[in-house]
Amino acid sequence: MESLEPTIRNAVRALIIRDDKVLLLRKGGDERGERYAFPGGAQDPGETLEQALHRECLEEIDTETKILDLIYVADYYRRRPGSPPTVRHQIEFLFSCSVPDSYVPRNGSHPDGHQLEVIWAGLDVLGDIQLLPKSIASRVAKPDKTDDRVYLGLIS
Repeated sequence: MESLEPTIRNAVRALIIRDDKVLLLRKGGDERGERYAFPGGAQDPGETLEQALHRECLEEIDTETKILDLIYVADYYRRRPGSPPTVRHQIEFLFSCSVPDSYVPRNGSHPDGHQLEVIWAGLDVLGDIQLLPKSIASRVAKPDKTDDRVYLGLIS
């Protein structure tokens, strides 16, 4: 069994939707294969969540973002490969954001580990690609208009 790392990590993510497409990082180059993620990453000490998200978006997708609203907060246990493998407890904060109309997807100056490119993906394909966390991906693809909870609890 993997051991649980002793610290909890705050992770901020940007949900950027335009014309029924969502902006994603395409990742690969290791044993996990091709996968996708929302732009974002860890909150550094001394940063607000908003500052962390602005910094992460500049580093990964090379643009300023406008933060519109906090959509979801969830606990997530992320398996980390290694010897021995470990599990990291993360608190995921997903914010609805926008980018300038002129934005063309591109990697930033400090892309995420294993980041290959930034793409617009159709909302209709989110169920067919490896986008983690899976439960967040399903809520983005088919939002439940009757569920107004912000805290989702433990997600997979």
